[in-house]
Amino acid sequence: MTLIKSISGIRGTIGGSPTNNLTPIDIVTFAAAYGTWILQNNKHCNKRIVIGRDARISGAMVSSLISQTLVGLGFTVIDIDLATTPTVEIAVPGEQADGGIIVTASHNPKQWNALKLLNSKGEFLNAQAGQEVLVLAEQQAFSFAEIDALGTIEHNNTYNQKHIDAVCALPLVDCEAIKHANFTVAIDCVNSVGGIVLPQLLKALGVAHILPLYCEPNGIFPHNPEPLPEHVGDIVELIKTHKVDVGFVVDPDVDRLAIISNDGSLFNEEYTLVAIADYILSQHKGGNTVSNLSSTRALADVTAWYGGTYTAAAVGEVNVVEKMKATNAVIGGEGNGGVIYPELHYGRDALVGIALFLTHLAKSGKTCKELRETYPNYVVSKNKIELTPTINVDALLEKIAHQFSHEKINTVDGVKIDFSEGWVHLRKSNTEPIIRIYAEHKSEEQAHLLAQNVIDAIRKNID
Repeated sequence: MTLIKSISGIRGTIGGSPTNNLTPIDIVTFAAAYGTWILQNNKHCNKRIVIGRDARISGAMVSSLISQTLVGLGFTVIDIDLATTPTVEIAVPGEQADGGIIVTASHNPKQWNALKLLNSKGEFLNAQAGQEVLVLAEQQAFSFAEIDALGTIEHNNTYNQKHIDAVCALPLVDCEAIKHANFTVAIDCVNSVGGIVLPQLLKALGVAHILPLYCEPNGIFPHNPEPLPEHVGDIVELIKTHKVDVGFVVDPDVDRLAIISNDGSLFNEEYTLVAIADYILSQHKGGNTVSNLSSTRALADVTAWYGGTYTAAAVGEVNVVEKMKATNAVIGGEGNGGVIYPELHYGRDALVGIALFLTHLAKSGKTCKELRETYPNYVVSKNKIELTPTINVDALLEKIAHQFSHEKINTVDGVKIDFSEGWVHLRKSNTEPIIRIYAEHKSEEQAHLLAQNVIDAIRKNID
């Protein structure tokens, strides 16, 4: 059982003992610490916090504990109930709230849940703010409101529709073109909030033919909820047995988007952002882009087509967003299928990804498979090594950097080794007790070989 405290939020497994797992005691502690941080850092505090959750089995319990804790601090809690992560991000400024909490463990299995913490802009807390919250939790430095100053809970179920309306109103989303294309779209929503929102979004975009898979928001995930190739076999079979133009797979909180082509082949989640960037840059020639160090080189290639500048950021949405703002990027995100389109908001958003991709597909006149073939073809090998408490990860990464010092080394975020025709990036995960090892090459065999060489080096250093 595990409890992980990082800039990505407070994430852990339900059950077990306090401080070792995400128990009710831990949930209350971190909710109180976050609320206290808001009170201490907002000079003009409205004492309003938005909360939303995915459909996990533990979601209602966790959400209730958070809400009542914030009420105890004197906050008005705006509960938008079952909602995607990007919907909560939009709701925070929409409600003129001081922050927001999303109750979701994103792609983790059902035994996990988490508190993702937002600032008043609806963006994730940066590293400094996150650390300040953790210190408050450690010190239990909170003071609760007296009886006449207790807060209240307001319920607001309008934001799913507001989010959809905002996506459809974007100038580069062409609902008429999508409608005219008469697409048949399959979706796999892993029995979470995507099952509520995606059918509504597709109808609003003009898609008349929808094949829904796992769209009951009961939190019982029918397969591993991370939208990786090894987990999407059911929708691939659905597409192969029906005439489908494109398939979309989302994770439980709908901030990641994987695409399946019309022949059942994987578009590759690394290329979700690449394809959407292609469309955005065709309308904003010379525009800049950002992705993280673990993302495909194809985005840099596409950016160069249109005369823009590509910049790599450290892994983590908050780091990508900071770099996007610094470079005035028109599109950015992460190679895990996370699309950030600042015209709407600074957060990964599968809804805006779907709308922009369908517009691009409709205007291209190509099939999904044909569109994929227009991009430089790189292969990313994604691997991981489980960690034990005895492993000194920083020392291990330092050893690997030294071992490969004859190559180009970047230590901004873990260790990235740039070879002449490929790269390997290894870093400790912010959300799981693992080291992630990503490798890229134009050859699948060589990508796996690059990754395996580094994995072998890691294992020798661990042993």
